[in-house]
Amino acid sequence: MAESPARNAIDWRRVEFWWGDERFLPQGDPERNETQAWDALLSHVDVDPARVHPMAADSGQGAEAAADAYAAEIAASGVRTFDVLMLGVGPDGHVASLFPGYPELAEQDRWAVAVHDSPKPPPTRVSLTFPTLGRSREVWFVVSGEDKADAVAQAVSAAADLPASTPKGLDRTLWLIDDAAAKGLPAAGKS
Repeated sequence: MAESPARNAIDWRRVEFWWGDERFLPQGDPERNETQAWDALLSHVDVDPARVHPMAADSGQGAEAAADAYAAEIAASGVRTFDVLMLGVGPDGHVASLFPGYPELAEQDRWAVAVHDSPKPPPTRVSLTFPTLGRSREVWFVVSGEDKADAVAQAVSAAADLPASTPKGLDRTLWLIDDAAAKGLPAAGKS
């Protein structure tokens, strides 16, 4: 997106950025989503830093405190609905840091949770919950790679039981997938 000419069609100073999940690591760690977002896009467009809302880095406060602080920040902001939620999908069908079989999948009351013992590194993360993710006008799944093909096929099926099958946009749910990730879909579903 940072290299696309279409980026100039967006008034980046008016865009609010919120995170769906974060790897609970120290500030500036190259594995943090925040660090990667600044490197890939935010430092290349004219954003208002006050409108960028990353989840807290690990500074010794614990992931539970970071999750509670992020939920409080969202609540204090007055944001009740996100316009666009962009999600990736893991090969196991996880979205954000909501992994298959983990107790955080069932959370209905909290806006954000700590996730421990993640099946992929790092083991500690902070994630928005399904009720919070579901407060989005549009949900865009952006998925690439053949290793995600089975998860994509399962997530879009009528009998889906993966985390990736749960978030739905209030107005629209869109799957943006490459040919490799579409490999498991019926031929009619590919375009």
